[in-house]
Amino acid sequence: MTAQIKICMGSSCFARGNSKNLQIIQQFLEKNGLEAEVELSGLRCCDNCSKGPNINIDGTEYNNIDSGTLPDILEKHFNLSR
Repeated sequence: MTAQIKICMGSSCFARGNSKNLQIIQQFLEKNGLEAEVELSGLRCCDNCSKGPNINIDGTEYNNIDSGTLPDILEKHFNLSR
């Protein structure tokens, strides 16, 4: 089963941090050999701008994601530890 990460790339989320969060996700997947197991896609807008930046991982929506908390969320979701 392929995991899915959907990252909002609407102008508000992109400007508020998802431009950097996208790089963090790509680096995380590469570092942990998960590129073939995870479908990473961008969304135009999640219609939840006031709670952005928004990221959806396997149906769970995460709001107000910043570059400090994102690695912890990814590690927890994929059962990895530092």
